[in-house]
Amino acid sequence: VEFKLNKETPSFPGRLLQHDLERNYSSRQGDHINLVSSSMPSFPILQRSSEEKILYSDRLTLERQKLTVCPIIDGEEHLRLLNFQHNFITRIQNISNLQRLIFLDLYDNQIEEISGLSTLRSLRVLLLGKNRIKKISNLENLKSLDVLDLHGNQITKIENVNHLCDLRVLNLARNLLSHVDNLNGLDSLTELNLRHNQITFVRDVDNLPCLQRLFLSFNNISTFESVCCLADSTSLSDITFDGNPIAQESWYKHTILQNMMQLRQLDMKRITEEERRMASVVAKKEEEKKRESHKQSLLKEKKRLIINNVARKWDLQQHRITNIATNQDGKDSDSQDHCQNDGSTISAFPEETGSLDSGLTSALQGLSVTDTHLVEVDGDTLSLYGSGALECLDRNWSVQTAGMVTTVSFTFIEFDEIVQVLPKLKIKFPNSLHLKFKETNLVMLQQFNALAELRRVDQLTVDPQGNPVVNFTLWKYYVLFRLSHFNMQKINGTEVTQNDMIMAERLFGILAHVASSELPQYHLISILGDARKKQFRYLLETKGKKPGIVNEENNDSKRLVGESTNRATLNYTTRDFYNEKLEEIKEKKKFCKMYIEDLVKEATEINMKNEALQKLWPQMFIELVRDAVMEIRNKNSYMKLCLQQITDQK
Repeated sequence: VEFKLNKETPSFPGRLLQHDLERNYSSRQGDHINLVSSSMPSFPILQRSSEEKILYSDRLTLERQKLTVCPIIDGEEHLRLLNFQHNFITRIQNISNLQRLIFLDLYDNQIEEISGLSTLRSLRVLLLGKNRIKKISNLENLKSLDVLDLHGNQITKIENVNHLCDLRVLNLARNLLSHVDNLNGLDSLTELNLRHNQITFVRDVDNLPCLQRLFLSFNNISTFESVCCLADSTSLSDITFDGNPIAQESWYKHTILQNMMQLRQLDMKRITEEERRMASVVAKKEEEKKRESHKQSLLKEKKRLIINNVARKWDLQQHRITNIATNQDGKDSDSQDHCQNDGSTISAFPEETGSLDSGLTSALQGLSVTDTHLVEVDGDTLSLYGSGALECLDRNWSVQTAGMVTTVSFTFIEFDEIVQVLPKLKIKFPNSLHLKFKETNLVMLQQFNALAELRRVDQLTVDPQGNPVVNFTLWKYYVLFRLSHFNMQKINGTEVTQNDMIMAERLFGILAHVASSELPQYHLISILGDARKKQFRYLLETKGKKPGIVNEENNDSKRLVGESTNRATLNYTTRDFYNEKLEEIKEKKKFCKMYIEDLVKEATEINMKNEALQKLWPQMFIELVRDAVMEIRNKNSYMKLCLQQITDQK
C-alpha cells in the first residue's frame, strides 16, 4: 500500500494527526518482528521475514517495546513510516539509511536532543512530542517537513525553523516558551499550537501569510498590545485565548473582534454578526476613552519634560550667576587660582557638554520638547514656568478664563522679572487672590514691597526652595506689615491672626515712620502713585489746622492715610530698573559735563579776544582818527564824495 500524507489532515491538539495515521496504517506486525543481539551488544538488530517485508513493505511499528536505543534496521531502505512510540529511547540513531522515510513517530520517549536526521531529506512528518528536548536544532536538511510536533518538551525559545518553508503544522504546546517570535520564513504554516506555555507577548505572526489557526490558550497574555501583531494578519480565522488573564477582562471579546475582523472562531466558538456589531460599538467607545487617556498621558509627560527642561535652564543660569560673582570676587587672586575656578565651572555642568540622561533624551526626541517655558491653566490656577511664560500676560484671554483664575503660581522665574508684569497681572486677572512663588530668587524683604501695587492678595505662598528669604525669622511679619492694606488671610498655608498683625506693627511700624520722615517732600511725591499724591496733599492741607476743625471721622481717615503713606515709602526697585537709572544718570552727567566744557571753552575764547582787542585798541584808535581827519580835510571834496555815494546807493 503506498503511503500518501493527506493535505487536509485536521488540526491535532496532542497526537491527533499521529492517531489518524496510525489508525489507517496500524498492523500487528509487532508480533512478527524479531530483535536479536548483534556483535555490538548496545544495539539490537531488527529482522523481518520475507513475507512480512512484502506484506508491510513501507511501514514498521515498534511501539511499546521498552527500547532504550534505536535498533539497527538493515535491508529496510524502502520504509516510509516508522513508529517508535512509548519507549525509553534517549537518542535518535541508526536510521540514517532510511532515506525514503516520510513519517517518523518518536512520541513519548526520553530524547534530549534532536539529532541523527540529516539524511532523511524526504521526511514529511516528525512527531517528537512528550520528550525531554530543550532546544530546536539539527533540522537544516528537513526542508520537505510538513508537520512538526514538539509538544510536551522543555523548549524555551523558537529557533532554527525559518528554513522550513513547506511546514504546515507546528505544535509547541506544553513547553516553556515565554514569547513568540522568529517565525519568518514559515510561509506555508497554517496551524500553530502554543497552548500551555508561559507566553507574555507575540511577534512576527503577522508575517505568516497562510496561518489560519492559532492556539494560545493557558498562557500569561494580559494585554491586547502584547499580541497586537495578530490584528495585521489577513489569513487568521481561528484563535484561542481562553485561560489567559486577558480573557478575564470585560473588554476582551469586543477588542479582539474589533481588531481582528477576519476571525470566524474565537475560543472554539463561532462568531455571530450580532457579536461583531456589538463589538464594533463597544470598541469605538473604548477607543475614544483610550485615545483621550493617551492624550492626557502625553500632555502630562510633555509637561514633565518641559518643566525638567526649564529647571535645567534655571539651574544653569543660577550657576552662571554664582560663577560670575565668584570670578568678580577673585579678580585680585593670581592667575593660577583664576584658571582653577574656570576648570571647576566646567566640571560642575556636564549638561553643557551634552551628557544628558539617555531616557530623558529619547523622551525629549519622541515628544519634540524644546520649549523653555510652560503656561498651564488648571481649574482656578494659572501656573507659569520659566521667564518666557510671562509673555502669556499679553495674550487675549477670554473673560471667562481670566475670571476663573484665583491663584497664580510662578516657578523658575526671577522675581525682578515678575515685578515688571505685576501691573498686567492686576488687569488681566482681576480675581487673583493667591500668589505662589517657587524658585524665584526671593532673597530680601524689600522685594515684598513690589506686591503692594496689586489690587488684592488674600494668600501668599513662598516655597523655601529657591527663595532664601524664608530663612529670615521675621519675614512673615514684614509681609503682614507691608501688605496690611490687603488684610491677608494666609501665609504659607497658616492662618493670619490678630496677634500676628499687632506683632507686625510693633516690629516694623517705627521703620516706616522713620523712612517717611527722613525723605524730602519732593522725593516722597515722586515715589507715590497718583492716589498716594492726592492723599499726601490732603495731609499737607490739613496740617496746622486748629483742633476741632476736623471731625473724628476725618481724623481716623487721616490716620489710615498716614499709615498707608508711610508704608508706601517702603518701595522696591529692581536691579534692572536700578541699573537703567544709573545709566540714565551717567548719561545726564556726561551731557552736563560736555555742556559746561563747551561754555568754558566759549568763555575762554571770548576772554582771549577781549585781551587781544585791548592790546590793539590804542593803535586802532589812532588810525581811525587819522583817516577821519584826512577825509574831511577838503570839505568840498568830502561833501561831493558823500553825495556821490548816496546817489550810487539809490
